[in-house]
Amino acid sequence: MIHGQLQNLNLIPAIAAMVDEMTAWRRDLHAHPETAYEENRTAAIVAEKLRAFGLEVHTGLARTGVVGVLRNGDGPSVGLRADMDALNIVEQTGLPYASTYPGKMHACGHDGHTTMLLGAAKHLAATRACKGTVVFIFQPAEEDDGGAQEMVADGLFEKFPVDAVYGLHNWPGMDLGTIAVKAGPIMAAYDSFEAEIIGHGAHGGMPHLGVDPVVAAAQVISAWQSIVSRNIDPYDSAVISVTQVNAGDTFNVIPDAVRLKGAIRSFSADVRDRVWDRMEGLAQGICTGFGARFVWALHSSYPATINTDTEAGLAALAAAEVVGAHNVNHHPAPSMGAEDFAYMLNERPGCYVWLGNGPGTGGCMLHNPKYDFNDEALAIGASYWVRLVENLLPV
Repeated sequence: MIHGQLQNLNLIPAIAAMVDEMTAWRRDLHAHPETAYEENRTAAIVAEKLRAFGLEVHTGLARTGVVGVLRNGDGPSVGLRADMDALNIVEQTGLPYASTYPGKMHACGHDGHTTMLLGAAKHLAATRACKGTVVFIFQPAEEDDGGAQEMVADGLFEKFPVDAVYGLHNWPGMDLGTIAVKAGPIMAAYDSFEAEIIGHGAHGGMPHLGVDPVVAAAQVISAWQSIVSRNIDPYDSAVISVTQVNAGDTFNVIPDAVRLKGAIRSFSADVRDRVWDRMEGLAQGICTGFGARFVWALHSSYPATINTDTEAGLAALAAAEVVGAHNVNHHPAPSMGAEDFAYMLNERPGCYVWLGNGPGTGGCMLHNPKYDFNDEALAIGASYWVRLVENLLPV
């Protein structure tokens, strides 16, 4: 049932009439969260519904991915993507539809993303109010495991060619009934590192007989924090976070080594390379000065999510048709969070938008054990998908 401020939006009536049905789908998915490449139940439900809608269905891309295809004559082809996976988090919502799988939880709203795209697929399959091909992409393993990259490597766009690809994410802290969209970087690149500073162990009371890697590590960590403020253009953005420091086993022994782990976030390849180069240069110099050695390994993860100009404009038009032009934020500050939809945008032009999920109060933010997707957003997201397709593939 649609009520409150949603009554003032331009929701597609048939989509609004599906709210109770979509809510039931979403809460069932929420109660049965599945993590990376284990989305077997979720994928089976998605495939079953797509077949029931009358779509062509393909399974097994990136192991548990599902692709539904709606063909309606000659015309352009557009891809719409939703992620399906959950997180390894113990849910603390106390909701009647809370996770029934211990230690797993839909704490990022992928249950809602899947549901909104299913709702759009059902509506478009019934109306066929488009000329061309719509590829509905249900992706596994967005959280840290690069399911989008694996789908691309499995031939997603060779098997299902699209002219452009679109994604969305719910966004706590943005008002319900708002959508944020911009051209250019919207989510950061994410890379992790593991480093070891190797000294020479000694008695804690006789430090002059060893090389203390702890002191060297403290200097390295402090120096790294100067990189963003002193080596990166103030108009660019980067984050360096040392998230793990491990060394030693007892009170009176200087350890042989200190192990560091952390992450780097950036929006451009040039900034990313500059950060890596300065981190290594500073660490090597400091460790050499202390008589220690520095070794490390970098792990490239998700690239930056960068929306293309034309597709961002088309997404903004569709968003305005649903929520009103005054509820479309064209200048959101990019997030330092990462998103593997970036791999799809590296292959095809497209746009990734944020859908308001409400205030996010009481700990109800992404990746929080008290988070829950806002079911009132279901009709908004599904209506956005439909309007986008109708605009891109006019009859």
